[in-house]
Amino acid sequence: MATLTVRVSRGGLHLSGEAYEQHFSRISGIVLMRREADLLILPVLLAQAGGYLLKRKNLAGDRVAHAPDFFRANGIADDEERELQVVWDSSQAGFIGRGVFAN
Repeated sequence: MATLTVRVSRGGLHLSGEAYEQHFSRISGIVLMRREADLLILPVLLAQAGGYLLKRKNLAGDRVAHAPDFFRANGIADDEERELQVVWDSSQAGFIGRGVFAN
């Protein structure tokens, strides 16, 4: 089972270049969803399908999906920073962060 560390900071979901290449290579965007207390990250092949673009942020290939609206709506302020462990869930066809939104 694939495990991935992502960071939420300044309203964005940040991926290292290595994580992007390993798990999201050739993916142009992601869909973020809340399922009860869990965060679901679904890869999207084409930007036209919707979701948040994975923009390259530096020469190391790190990526960020700016989603302040999603995180604010789910109780994560712009100035809050979190590191999250997410795991691949084949039944959801995406990565899931269990308990991310638990209070």
